[in-house]
Amino acid sequence: MGIYLSSPKTEKFSEDGENDRVRYGLSSMQGWRATMEDAHAAYPDLDASTSFFGVYDGHGGKTWMVQVLMIVFSKVVAKFCAKYLHQQVLKHEAYAAGDIGTSLQEAFFRMDEMMRGQRGWRELAILGDKINKFTGMIEGLIWSPRGGDSNDQVDNWAFEEGPHSDFPGPTSGSTACVAVIRNNQLIVANAGDSRCVISRKGQAYNLSKDHKPDLEVEKERILKAGGFIHAGRVNGSLNLARAIGDMEFKQNKFLSAEKQIVTANPDVNTVELCDDDEFMVLACDGIWDCMSSQTLVDFIHEQLKSESKLSVVCERVLDKCLAPSTATGEGCDNMTMILVQFKKPIKSTSSAEEQSSNSESTETEPKLEGNAEN
Repeated sequence: MGIYLSSPKTEKFSEDGENDRVRYGLSSMQGWRATMEDAHAAYPDLDASTSFFGVYDGHGGKTWMVQVLMIVFSKVVAKFCAKYLHQQVLKHEAYAAGDIGTSLQEAFFRMDEMMRGQRGWRELAILGDKINKFTGMIEGLIWSPRGGDSNDQVDNWAFEEGPHSDFPGPTSGSTACVAVIRNNQLIVANAGDSRCVISRKGQAYNLSKDHKPDLEVEKERILKAGGFIHAGRVNGSLNLARAIGDMEFKQNKFLSAEKQIVTANPDVNTVELCDDDEFMVLACDGIWDCMSSQTLVDFIHEQLKSESKLSVVCERVLDKCLAPSTATGEGCDNMTMILVQFKKPIKSTSSAEEQSSNSESTETEPKLEGNAEN
């Protein structure tokens, strides 16, 4: 089987929800791809005052032999993140102290740690096995954590002895772009080329940047760690400079996690929300390959004139991006999108102009706080 199907799978997983702070809708579609490698998480009530949203875009790696079965881990790193990353944000002591940026950063690194060893191997194998052991039926490939994955049952992730105790972690990986909303603050953490965009008075502002190997700061780290870039790819294979997983690029024992060839270290940006902020979008690159940030914001504004159900708006974006054929490759990727409306007017002492950059581009960033890398 090649990477594309003979006809696209246009069935969608869609969902809507709301609380007193936000309304959200989301949709995922496998499209032309032979498998679905995206995952997502939406928790409008991560706790009493906090909302969490995330998109995760998996990419391929090697396979491991499990007795007589070949388990493919290329799709499950994204699922693993969707299941566990928000729990680790909650668990970190920085979160209780109000330092959401640090808790997000540590949660990204924690994903790599948790996927190692016997316990990590077992969890990845469970997520990667699409055979339902009770019914024998093939389960759906579009996945999102459901009600059983409670936020208040945080696993301590105890060490396990077993035949895979020395498992170094998966050679496959995933992007991660997550957004946390608490009071007037929006905190975005990103590793990879999924993206978060906010609409402010109809103008698109990127709250994350795509971590491509040719970016100067990424190139410098890759080369210092002993890697190289060929044809825009790390060591000639991976077209991302940051990701969760991809452990073959994180084997230098003399370097810290943030200095490895490929790192899970996210850019963390914080912005004060104001009355002019209308909605934000989190989406994997299957959307951004087809639409610029401003084009997508414009399309959403147009749809919202006649459609109030946000998941339907997301579905229309997916349909618009889907290619009629696989001839060009654009519009042939998996697609996942979360649309979040800020439900109440949010008062802020600073104006939108004070928060924004002085660039004329429609896709520049508002002035952000936090530990974003320069």
